[in-house]
Amino acid sequence: FATASLAADGARGACLSKVEQRAAVATQQAVPLSQAIRSLHARGRRAEVVRAELCDRGGRLVYLLTLLPRSGKVTRATIDAASGEPVGVH
Repeated sequence: FATASLAADGARGACLSKVEQRAAVATQQAVPLSQAIRSLHARGRRAEVVRAELCDRGGRLVYLLTLLPRSGKVTRATIDAASGEPVGVH
């Protein structure tokens, strides 16, 4: 039952639990979230992070960040979790 649920999540990309996130960082499969946010800020994307998830997208770990800049318009950013480099802002 749980396996079927995980398989269904895998099709669209499953987000990791807090325990899985810590394990991914500990085994260096993902950079710490703080490093990913610093990388985004270094590229001029200054905004408050209101939500952060570490998800598997097609076998690749990415941070999905929801950002609230001073303009008040919510944006989203995708960060490659292995390198900490932004791969998309939308």
